[in-house]
Amino acid sequence: MLRTLGAALAAALALTGLAASAGADRSPATTTMTLTAATPTPTPTFACPPALPVTGQVTGATTTSVTITYWMVLSPPCGYDPPLVVSLFASREDATAWRDPVAEAVTGPERSGKVTVGGLAPGTEYWFRFGDTKGVRDPYVIGGPARTLSLCSATATIDSRWGSGFVATVTVRNDGTEPVPGWLVSWRWSGDERIQSIWGGVAEGSGQDAVVHNASWNGTLAPGASTTFGLLVAASATPATITPVCGR
Repeated sequence: MLRTLGAALAAALALTGLAASAGADRSPATTTMTLTAATPTPTPTFACPPALPVTGQVTGATTTSVTITYWMVLSPPCGYDPPLVVSLFASREDATAWRDPVAEAVTGPERSGKVTVGGLAPGTEYWFRFGDTKGVRDPYVIGGPARTLSLCSATATIDSRWGSGFVATVTVRNDGTEPVPGWLVSWRWSGDERIQSIWGGVAEGSGQDAVVHNASWNGTLAPGASTTFGLLVAASATPATITPVCGR
């Protein structure tokens, strides 16, 4: 009987071990998860249309100012919001390099309008560029020349001519509303002309560029007043016309 009880106990223990082993085999396996960072979506690049963001042209002038009409064609990020800054330069080279602006003016709040830049010299050419009040400069438009009106005008007539020269008279007139304290007239010869003698003025230029300023006694011209100077010129051929420009 004891032998039978021992055998039964051994069989029970064996079954218990098998059950434990089977339970261990059925236990869930440990799962390892790997997290992958999400790839960022690239921000699209905004493509501006092939158009000027701003443009303008000279639409008026006085002896000391020029008026520029402007149009803001595009808005940010391809263009500008008002106001604009209009900068004037003494030469195209200075304007190209944004070097030494001689005068500036700020436009109004309109996207299209006019702006007048004052404090300029009479009879002088200027070139203009646009920017905004935050310091952003337009890279495209270099406008000009914008020329202020002269205080005076000049006309020339050829009085007589011969095979090796001619005589001409130049009339200088004050077209302004204030007295002219002194005048200067210039023009460019078309050929080999050379001034041999002059009266009523003082010659300064040489070569193809002729420059004559007033004598000591006829420099001051009241509004509407005029004066003349004469030229004796040597030349292989007499020019059809002389086109003088009066300044200062």
